[in-house]
Amino acid sequence: MSQRILLVDDDTDALQVFQTRLRHAGFEVEIAESAEQALARVGKFAPGLVVTDVRMSGITGLELLDRLREGMPDVNVAVMTGHEDMETAVAAMKAGAFDFFVKPVDPKALEALARQCFREQALAAEAAEVGEVAPETIATRSLVGRDPSMIEIYKTIGVLARNRATVLVRGETGTGKEVIARAIHEHSIHSGEPFIAVNCTALSDTLLESELFGHTKGAFTGATSSRKGYFELAGRGTIFLDEIGDTSPDFQTKLLRVLQEREFYPVGGEAPRRTEARVIAATHQPMESLIEDGTFREDLYFRLKVVEIHVPPLRERRGDVRLIADALLGRVRRETQRDVRGISEEAYLKLEAHDWPGNVRELEHALTRAAIHTSGPVLGPEHLVLGGGAGGEDLSLDTVVRRHVRRVVERLGGDREESARALGISMKNVEKYLS
Repeated sequence: MSQRILLVDDDTDALQVFQTRLRHAGFEVEIAESAEQALARVGKFAPGLVVTDVRMSGITGLELLDRLREGMPDVNVAVMTGHEDMETAVAAMKAGAFDFFVKPVDPKALEALARQCFREQALAAEAAEVGEVAPETIATRSLVGRDPSMIEIYKTIGVLARNRATVLVRGETGTGKEVIARAIHEHSIHSGEPFIAVNCTALSDTLLESELFGHTKGAFTGATSSRKGYFELAGRGTIFLDEIGDTSPDFQTKLLRVLQEREFYPVGGEAPRRTEARVIAATHQPMESLIEDGTFREDLYFRLKVVEIHVPPLRERRGDVRLIADALLGRVRRETQRDVRGISEEAYLKLEAHDWPGNVRELEHALTRAAIHTSGPVLGPEHLVLGGGAGGEDLSLDTVVRRHVRRVVERLGGDREESARALGISMKNVEKYLS
């Protein structure tokens, strides 16, 4: 494969800057000001890398990518755009893009990409590996953000659309781990199959196993008939296991068998059943510490983290706060039935200055409270109560759950085992919420 690069953009000034930089780095470079020009030149020039803008008059960069993947599958294509929406990034990666840039693009980063591209092409040629054509794209607006960390997540989602690898999503409470899991499912070739989310913290071991694996008639008290579990009902869809770090070692052993053998036993059953469901797990806990403490199996951890996604907390991507707030405003407007249409500049600044310990979930709650208390169409700083609920009361989900658990334990005379049964959670979680 040649070390030739074709640059495609209707911004001629940017083309000249990139061409100069890449030629000085030793690459042979040609430019095209439209996708049509690129298609006319690509056969004769035979580039190893094409770098294209997305939005151009005529054929778009994504359409150019599709045509190049069909006619010249060995050519790597990198996509750049000034529009940082998730749909473009995911669509590009699903369609087989080598990489994705948000403008303005640093010429140094482009040079580094070119070196990586040609290095990988050389290795691929030596190994005689053959790439695959990606499936069709599916748009979604479930994720918002232009921070580089989020762009990397969008790219990973696009890559995951082409395979069924197990995924571990890690991040603080409220960062949107389930939203990411749903996006992976929605962009997969099996998006028409079920997506089933299970909160592992909310269920006792027996209930969790029954929900996931099903049970036979008489397997336990109340099992008056046999029931299929989620692993069987999901088909080739996705099982999302939230807060996997809270599960017991016994359950972890059974889940490990599912991942290794693709089979499971219903509670009370003697014959194994098969599953083709993809597993996406999530946790806010430090898994390495759990493994060190002996409360989480190391072999299961490595089975789960075939692909690992770290979701950054909102305080580490303050530049996304406005975008996320704007995206949430529509939902807040529908749920509160308040005609709130915008956020003032002063309110934006107040939102950006907050640390958001509850992350995106806390931001949504803050906007909801503000919408309820405003009488006009624009939210101002005076409507925002941050750092706690109304009157300074802490209304975070974790605090509310802790209070409820304590009330139940007190009502049952301090009997923690009976309290666990009444709450439908494990003794381990009762102890956690009482600590």
